[in-house]
Amino acid sequence: MRTQFRSMLLFALTLVFVWTGSSFAQDEPADADGKGIPEIRLTRAWPGVTVRRPVQIVSRPDRDDVLYVVEQFGRIRTVDGSDTTSKESELVIDITDRVNARSNEEGLLSIAFHPDFKKNNEVYFYYTAAKSGSKPRRAVLSRFKMDDDRKKFDPDSEEVLLEIAEPYWNHNGGTVLFGPDGMLYLAVGDGGAANDPHNYGQDLSSLLAKVLRIDVSKKQGDLAYAIPSDNPFVGDADARGEIWAYGLRNIWRMSFDPKTGKLWAGDVGQNKWEEIDIVERGGNYGWNIREGRHPFRRAREGDATEFIEPVAEYRHREGLSVTGGNVYRGSRYPQLDGVYLFADYAYGTVWGMREVGEGYSEPKVVLKKNGSLISSFGEDNAGELYATSFEGSEQGPGALWMVEAR
Repeated sequence: MRTQFRSMLLFALTLVFVWTGSSFAQDEPADADGKGIPEIRLTRAWPGVTVRRPVQIVSRPDRDDVLYVVEQFGRIRTVDGSDTTSKESELVIDITDRVNARSNEEGLLSIAFHPDFKKNNEVYFYYTAAKSGSKPRRAVLSRFKMDDDRKKFDPDSEEVLLEIAEPYWNHNGGTVLFGPDGMLYLAVGDGGAANDPHNYGQDLSSLLAKVLRIDVSKKQGDLAYAIPSDNPFVGDADARGEIWAYGLRNIWRMSFDPKTGKLWAGDVGQNKWEEIDIVERGGNYGWNIREGRHPFRRAREGDATEFIEPVAEYRHREGLSVTGGNVYRGSRYPQLDGVYLFADYAYGTVWGMREVGEGYSEPKVVLKKNGSLISSFGEDNAGELYATSFEGSEQGPGALWMVEAR
């Protein structure tokens, strides 16, 4: 998500915005123009359930009849996964006393159920915490468990696995999830301010501006987790072994394609460009040497020269802050199969794109929903997609949506 300043410009920008044509990269295969991608609509789900600043909707692996809505202030509540008209909702944890949500990009940002949740009862939280005593402002990765009847999260069960000092309030990243390999992946932003002033994007000794990959099933030395032996920088004395990919400014939402296993991410840009990336082992995505495919600062001695290109990018005349989404793999809308949906948080525009041969189609606008600040996408166990938003403004009422093909 973008800063308070940019979102204050939302309605003025929406009123004067004129579509000027796509600025997406034009190097796709000739037949990959997105013509086979259907438009979508967002249909209100659980309209009788009140939510505040919803930033994620998450499925529980062992049950299809319950979904979890993450509220940025530090609360999680349920909605009925079998009836999107239901008013039933239960508050299942409130950790607002631990979560620092004073600023727009801070708060409880993401949760992930362990793939073996039915056996181990484990859920992982990623949130920001305020400075406290000797502890600085920081991002926290914790493990929680549900209570004995497995209806609510036990707030006293928290086990902190990792804390990362955050120099500023913004660019905390967000998304904790498990991959097909059973490892936990975590997107961490560059620590904030502007321009990545400490050059964390290219600094392999820092966990900021990275995607991390760890094994939470065991401990290693003084760590509360283990570093997988096949991580790309294991054995490099100048690098943190947890790093899976780097040069990423502020990923806001990433997800695995359940069919291909590819990790898609929306990386929020700064001055001109928003980008969509396929996150690969050991990949350098260029920040802060580049923004998208474009130079950002002057080269310095020792700078990397090879980067993984975004699979899509768009200029700030088309949006201000990307919200990464999901590849649709449900059965309700066959015409959407394989389509990756993503949005712009400020403009309410949704695009769809897909893999075509060895490349990717040019993203196609599939919905324009002015006035909706789309904060996240999510999927249920059947692969059907949902979205969360703030309506009207960042302080407006939260809303939950079903994604449907038109």
